[in-house]
Amino acid sequence: MSPLEQNQVFQSLSSSPNARLEHCAELGDGLGAALWSNHHDARDYQGPAHHTLSCYLSGGTGTFRRERPDTKGAPDKLCVLPAGHESSWVINGEIRLAHLYFSAEHFAQAAITLLDREPRELQLRERTFLDDPQQAHNFRQLIGLDWDEPGERLLASSLAHEMIHHSLLTQAGLREGLRLKGGLAPALRKRLVEYIEHRVAEPISLGELATFAALSEYHFARMFRESFGMPPHQYLLARRLARARKLLQDTALPLGEIAMACGFASASHFSNRFRAAMGGTPGAFRAVFR
Repeated sequence: MSPLEQNQVFQSLSSSPNARLEHCAELGDGLGAALWSNHHDARDYQGPAHHTLSCYLSGGTGTFRRERPDTKGAPDKLCVLPAGHESSWVINGEIRLAHLYFSAEHFAQAAITLLDREPRELQLRERTFLDDPQQAHNFRQLIGLDWDEPGERLLASSLAHEMIHHSLLTQAGLREGLRLKGGLAPALRKRLVEYIEHRVAEPISLGELATFAALSEYHFARMFRESFGMPPHQYLLARRLARARKLLQDTALPLGEIAMACGFASASHFSNRFRAAMGGTPGAFRAVFR
């Protein structure tokens, strides 16, 4: 079963006799997108594991949440459906909508790199029929790309990252009444972020990071995961790939030099990791932005 097919929101719509999947794609790096049409339906979402951004493309004026029957949708209205939320929807008439799905790990990385916050401190605010012209424009750009064409799928993946960052900057807030237990102290977490960013080009071991934090490897790994929302090796790879994307987009450096600048053992190792995460080669990604 593909990651998209395991997504609860995707599953709920797929199981409806009235909803039609027009197109969907894995955009690499755990991101997924889908284009749906639906009519005269009722759907429930019960604690999905992924976050979902939704944009109404046409119709939707007869769509509402059961607990808010007086508030209806419309074209270019957006919904933010966080992981773990519960909602029940009634669709009267026709609707066409796009979804972007992303994981808790994407949320965690953006919380750290964009907001300098521990992911546990933040929550993605649930929003229904939100007005956000910039994000609506992004969605229309996203569905205008051919997700089956490798180069345009890489463009879609890059745009999806921007859309997630936009959502975190505009729709994330501090959890109320939260009392954090365990994890790394905020000052140490910040120093670790800076340490990793300055040494992305170098080999970094778990032991080195644990020594920097003055902890045993076992306790460091556990506390890092609590504070960063992912294990150290996953965070380090994500930061290396983020730097690689920027260098590919903004510079003409040879791929071998980019591999070394981002801490990969060789150009082939870099290419394999990049392809696994992004769904395309570094050369193809660079060509898209040229």
